[in-house]
Amino acid sequence: MTTAGAVTWDDLLDGEELAHVETVPATDARIAPLPEDLHPRLREILPFDGLYEHQRAAWDAAASGEHLILATGTASGKSLAFNLPVLDAIARNPKERALYLYPTKALAQDQARALGELRAPNVRAAIYDGDTPGERRSQIRRWANLILTNPDMLHVGVLPHHDRWADVLHNLRYIVVDEAHVYRGVFGSHVGNVLRRLRRLAGVYGAEPQLLFASATIANPGELAAALGGVDATVVDRDAAPRAERTIALWNPELLDAELGLRASPLGEASRLMAALTTRGLRTICFAKSRKAAELIHKFTVDRVDSATGKRLAPYRAGYTPIQRREIERRLVEGELLGVSATDALELGIDIGLLDCAISVGFPGTVASLRQQWGRAGRRGHGLAVLIASEDALDQYFMREPAMLLERRVEAAILDHANPRVLDGHVRAAAFEAPVDDADRATLGDEALERAALLPDLKHTKSGYVWAGRDYPAGRFGLRSTTPDTFTVVEAQSGTVLGLVERERAYSTVHEGAIYLHLGESYLVRELDLQARTAVVTPYSGDYYTQAKKDTNTAIEETLRTERRCGLDLSFGRISVTEQVVAYQKKSVRDQSTLETVDLDLPETSFETEAIWYLPERAQLDGLEKMPTLLGTLHAAEHSMIALLPLWAMCDRWDIGGLSTNVHFQTNRPTVFIYDGHAGGVGITERGFNAFEGWVSDTARMLEGCPCNDGCPSCVQSPKCGNLNEMLDKGAALTLLRRLVAASTSAT
Repeated sequence: MTTAGAVTWDDLLDGEELAHVETVPATDARIAPLPEDLHPRLREILPFDGLYEHQRAAWDAAASGEHLILATGTASGKSLAFNLPVLDAIARNPKERALYLYPTKALAQDQARALGELRAPNVRAAIYDGDTPGERRSQIRRWANLILTNPDMLHVGVLPHHDRWADVLHNLRYIVVDEAHVYRGVFGSHVGNVLRRLRRLAGVYGAEPQLLFASATIANPGELAAALGGVDATVVDRDAAPRAERTIALWNPELLDAELGLRASPLGEASRLMAALTTRGLRTICFAKSRKAAELIHKFTVDRVDSATGKRLAPYRAGYTPIQRREIERRLVEGELLGVSATDALELGIDIGLLDCAISVGFPGTVASLRQQWGRAGRRGHGLAVLIASEDALDQYFMREPAMLLERRVEAAILDHANPRVLDGHVRAAAFEAPVDDADRATLGDEALERAALLPDLKHTKSGYVWAGRDYPAGRFGLRSTTPDTFTVVEAQSGTVLGLVERERAYSTVHEGAIYLHLGESYLVRELDLQARTAVVTPYSGDYYTQAKKDTNTAIEETLRTERRCGLDLSFGRISVTEQVVAYQKKSVRDQSTLETVDLDLPETSFETEAIWYLPERAQLDGLEKMPTLLGTLHAAEHSMIALLPLWAMCDRWDIGGLSTNVHFQTNRPTVFIYDGHAGGVGITERGFNAFEGWVSDTARMLEGCPCNDGCPSCVQSPKCGNLNEMLDKGAALTLLRRLVAASTSAT
């Protein structure tokens, strides 16, 4: 595509749906010479004689023995940047070992394939994961010097059996952590502990490996490396890769009902645009949030194009076999395929060649993710990147305020490895792997030693804390939850385990009659067995979804910080949350109307977590203090702030809970709580505390811009409200938030 080729889509970008169109100019590459000390045999096989400046900076940092985090955009050559130091070390000494960690098996397979094609000297690369046959495992441990695996395998399959890995650990020179921005929240907090356990065991065997992290562009790469690896890392984030010219379009489906916030289907709009682009011969990828949505977009697009074009379209999702995936990737790379509708499985660095257009249907949750998706477009010339908005509050906010999306710094990736709910299991696992003593503070952290003294199943001996149990503790817990107390979701006919749900969330997400989403597929929960801790589900293709009604109470356990902010007292600390799911509603997918309310009889759950809470002053509530206006004010402010917190911390609104009350039993005043939905907390609300003024200001602007009068799903209504979106006063909430903004500006 040449720049002149942009006219190919110009006529598609002039309808009323277009909220914003801009063209971002191309940028040239900044090149640095290959390092003079690069191994000669490695230099011979490289098909170029220069590196991007950020690749060279990464080499220089690694050559100086520094830990490194590389945070640059999609298609900026991050893989080469971390491969070069590793391949150079192995070229010089084939006994050196490297361990590569990937969040998915597919990504590990991609990297293994790329390394195989490079044919670097002395490299013996192998994948070691749950699919590796038993007879191959000992061979890989003995023979491979570049082992690709995932954190889950490291946690249960490698570290507890480290005696079998003695030679690997003794010679471990590099630990490569690719797609590091994925390790945030609960999963990241666990992985932070797995990496600390790995570094500690390498030390036991006499090695001090360097950590090389690669990440999408995020706001806090240095912090992320420190949180994940427990190391100070050199940050390389000045992207020197070339960028093609790109047109960016924000597309807002037609508003059908302003009061309900009801808009034309984003899936229909996506298929219309995709059909027009592929008919013109433009290679296009369309990202949807669920498997069902991706397959519907594919179906609608095929219906709109001629049969020849239809044969060159395909859906792509996480559930395919490796052979099916490879076939679609091959057809895309070779240009045989013109259009692919995909779930986020394709978002993480899998190489799919050069595309002209990328369409994102619904904001994917983070600016970093959106940029990764858009980075697929224009890899060989002028590209087109489109965001088609859903009715969600954040999507609609961006349509009205394009600068808040396009000029925004990306979010921070937040995790907390020291959350006791996460840490305790890893302290037990570490004590099983080798006695834990004071010398381990350097790798495991001070908090690990403090927790070790409190855990009853650890025994204090002369050598340190040792595991006193019978089984091995790493096998007791996975890396995706803050609690081992989980419910298993089982598909009734096949017996397949679809997933695990934390007990705190099970009653609201997999109660009997709930519609449960897994990898974009819908299932109906037939039975929730509280004794066996299982939810039995069957596939569901109906046209309603479910929303749980629950009674929630909060109690402040410990106030860690209180500051005067926005003219009120803002606190951050630990609270306990008690919830009881009492009923659920069936709601129409088409217009969100309530079809039926069903009572439930389920036990209470409670958990401790982190929260912020604020107490509006009497003057800030002037004219709003009478009931029910007061409750509607606080409730709508709470919902809308939860909707926008993902702008500041990389999280999903489903990771956050809230409670607003006209009088709280501890504060004796009107109080709004916003809390981390995971037991123990992972740092999300602390980030909100630190960014409170900007967070409140963004929320007020979002409410000001929404065209409805009384509140809709695009502003104050929440898909997860335990009160089923009753008692919400949009206008009053806006009045309160404006007063907070005014107080913050007068204070500065």
